[in-house]
Amino acid sequence: MAHVLVVDDQETNRVTLERILRRESWEVTQAADGQIALDQVRAQAPDVMVTDLKMPGLNGLELLKAVRTVAPEVEVILMTAFGTVETAVDAMKEGAYDYVTKPLKRSEIVSSVRKALEKHRLVQENRVLRAKLAGQRSIIGTSAPIRQLLEEATQVAPSDASVLLVGDSGSGKGLIARRIHQLSNRSSMPLITINCGAIPEGLIESELFGHEKGAFTGASSRKAGRFELSNGGTLFLDEVTALTPAVQVKLLRVLQDGEYERVGGTETRSSNVRILSATNLNIEQEVKEGRFREDLYYRLNVIQLALPALLERSEDIPLLATHFLGVFAEKNQRDLHAFSSDAIDAMCNHSWPGNVRELQNAVERAVVLARGERIELEDLPPAVRQSQGRQRSLSFTVGTPLKDIEKTMILETMRQADGDRSLVASLLGITARTIYRKEAEWAQEEALDSE
Repeated sequence: MAHVLVVDDQETNRVTLERILRRESWEVTQAADGQIALDQVRAQAPDVMVTDLKMPGLNGLELLKAVRTVAPEVEVILMTAFGTVETAVDAMKEGAYDYVTKPLKRSEIVSSVRKALEKHRLVQENRVLRAKLAGQRSIIGTSAPIRQLLEEATQVAPSDASVLLVGDSGSGKGLIARRIHQLSNRSSMPLITINCGAIPEGLIESELFGHEKGAFTGASSRKAGRFELSNGGTLFLDEVTALTPAVQVKLLRVLQDGEYERVGGTETRSSNVRILSATNLNIEQEVKEGRFREDLYYRLNVIQLALPALLERSEDIPLLATHFLGVFAEKNQRDLHAFSSDAIDAMCNHSWPGNVRELQNAVERAVVLARGERIELEDLPPAVRQSQGRQRSLSFTVGTPLKDIEKTMILETMRQADGDRSLVASLLGITARTIYRKEAEWAQEEALDSE
């Protein structure tokens, strides 16, 4: 059922409007002021919000801006007196869907809400489709940590909030940044990436903000910076903790005021860019020790997503390895389609300090060196080969659902027992019938997820 939130400081207006909208079989809730409405949106975002423009405290325009930040998928309709139509038009420039003038006409408000609901439905359907397409092109894995990460990335994508990605090198921060951009309202605009740690200290400012001709030795022409190139889109600052203190100050100004100048220039330029950033360092420790500005940290860290190390999602290793095998076998024109059981065992037991990137390199090496029709243990790097036959302990983060722990434990024990369900049942103190039932449940869940 469609959900409409009505916001008005006049109780009579709220009750009347609720009665009108409920006749259309819509779920309707009320809020007596803007702050109450904002709290309700945070708790459970409606599909459409109909709000009065003039209210004490948080007025309709301020409420609109706040809702566009915390729940940008909500369509907002403003109610206004005839004399403030100009203000309502300005509000539409801020992202309102429509406005209606008082006194309200039943047909007009119903028509406006119906059209807003239709737009909301189409946007949501498009978002789901883009999520499926983005998932097909990027992240591989079905483990609980990856599923949670993808759900969080999908949820934050439509907002304009800054997102800080933290995790070890090679864990996939760039892929998550791309996914967030693909699912955002800026997906039709560019995603520009800059590796802050790979650019010399003397050039990073020019790379970010651009420079004018003659700004420094070698500046033979004007150059647009990454902020200018990504205007309207997304700027991904990888290894953001590598920025020098001087550049951190200038980056903070852009995030606070949306303004900057090219190096050697005097013209103030505006920036409409969403910032995604990433680091493999403990950024809180960097702030504590004075190497990274605290105020900049808070600007970048509006939402933080932590990427799991490959060791924390080891059940994804066979999936990832098989994917890389297909990619590199085609690239190197090798007729390889599988791994030996010993090779799989070694990869699943290895600690992978380099995470997914290390696994990718290991599989590429194996594809090049393989002599037979499949990848054997001896084709893998020495460090990985030494992990074959090693008993592996499992660890889970606090808050991991019990059903995910149970699934991981059963599957890992099954792998160690070479698929002997009777042995698995004996080791885990359950019946073989329980294992078969669980496998059927998992297969059904996977079938539903793939629809």
